[in-house]
Amino acid sequence: MITRASTRRRTILKVRDGRWQQTKDTVVVEEPLEIRLATAGNPQSTALATVMRTPGADVELAAGFLFGEGIVRDRYDIVTIRYCVDADLDEEARFNTLIVTLRPELDLNLDHIRRLFFVSSSCGVCGKISLEALRLRGCTPLIDDPTLQVRCSVLAGIDQRVQQAQELFSRTGGLHAAALISLDGQIHALHEDIGRHNAVDKLIGDHLLGGRLELLRQSVLLVSGRASFEIMQKALMAQIPIVAAVGAPSTLAVTLAQHFNMTLIGFLRGSSFNIYAGAGRVEEG
Repeated sequence: MITRASTRRRTILKVRDGRWQQTKDTVVVEEPLEIRLATAGNPQSTALATVMRTPGADVELAAGFLFGEGIVRDRYDIVTIRYCVDADLDEEARFNTLIVTLRPELDLNLDHIRRLFFVSSSCGVCGKISLEALRLRGCTPLIDDPTLQVRCSVLAGIDQRVQQAQELFSRTGGLHAAALISLDGQIHALHEDIGRHNAVDKLIGDHLLGGRLELLRQSVLLVSGRASFEIMQKALMAQIPIVAAVGAPSTLAVTLAQHFNMTLIGFLRGSSFNIYAGAGRVEEG
């Protein structure tokens, strides 16, 4: 798979204590990625969405995005994911457009999906309607499993360990992370992106394409930054029981966690954190 640079060097002026110095700095790349849908046997594709992302793991990002939106439920729903190679596109545009070909048995109305997607992204949609939309997608409260518990000592310091493992963040200081943590504190996987929701899509898409969705259902999702409704929605679609955020959660994120029996932890910094929902999955000690 072709990869694009995730960082670029830029000339900057560094000001320190009134002194100016021209130097080079490493800056994270942000570029649009258009995701298009097609069905096997039909050469026509339909534009679904454009996301601003950091190049890298684009295929996983697209797969995770479609999984989070309920368009695909299994890796076998996807036939191919490829960059657009239309001759009339310049090189940069080709590598910023992905065509996802779905199996024809899904019998999807691509135009209908596209309309629904843009309606769901529009203004004027309240939280109650957003939660109802998840129920209509088939989302149900997660089942309580007494074996799915994480100890406080496991959570303590995990945010620092994840940040230390962020290779791109260490070079740029400008990337979010999504990490999958085992219940005993091992970092199973880590993805970075300029958008925290993109990092989550990359993480989930990686496990979808690798046939490892079951691992998501037995782990903790740690995100840098805050926990939004969108982050919780993606976790719910993947049935991730525990979500921890370095920053604050939104009210709708808390409501979603409560409605769907998820554990939501916020302000995870060192050994301190707040539990906003699902405290039964957090064990003392």
